[in-house]
Amino acid sequence: MSDAAQPTAAEVRAAAEAVKTALDRHLAAVERRSGEDDPAVYEAFNELAVAAETYDELLYDRYDEVTPFEIPAAEEALPPYTGPEEPSALSVLIRRDYAVVEPQRLLAHAQRIEAADDDIADTPGTSGTVHGALGLLFGEYEPDEIASRHKEFGLEEGDSTLWVTASDEPAEPGEWLEAPFEEAEPAQVVCRFDVSAVFDEDPDDVDDLDDLDGIDDLEDGPAPDTGR
Repeated sequence: MSDAAQPTAAEVRAAAEAVKTALDRHLAAVERRSGEDDPAVYEAFNELAVAAETYDELLYDRYDEVTPFEIPAAEEALPPYTGPEEPSALSVLIRRDYAVVEPQRLLAHAQRIEAADDDIADTPGTSGTVHGALGLLFGEYEPDEIASRHKEFGLEEGDSTLWVTASDEPAEPGEWLEAPFEEAEPAQVVCRFDVSAVFDEDPDDVDDLDDLDGIDDLEDGPAPDTGR
């Protein structure tokens, strides 16, 4: 960056003061928290994120120095809710990622599904490929059952997210089927639940829990500071 474009020392100092003010406001909001999803805490968090990012950028531009901490930028979180106060309809958007870690286990299970279904048995070979086996698996079981039995099917869970969005009226039948997630409005998300390895503070503890029944119940739940 050229000298002409560099921020002034006064601008850096003002940005530092803004961070201090945002920290005080965030702490005050947390101390007055009215519940787990208090919008005042959410707003204060975003203000702190913006102030910290601005200060970090100006500090680097002026002095080629960085801060020793990192606060997620506000754009990485959901914006404040602007949907209807009394929604008459809602949509539940779910994404779950899996890795196919044991293809032979998946293929064997698909072959059992194929053998037990006369209609599928009339067109053999579907279970002989991974993509065909996945089609059989998801055609036979509900997504929630696959999530609870993923290891049995040779799958490994990745990240997952669930968004509940509000609207004034239900969509017309067939209206969004070709592009189910294109019209998702972050500002209309009522609540959001994320599951990801990035939230695991102690991976060794999670590995130990994998040997226990009901681990899926332990892993499900809202991720900190990512929802409402």
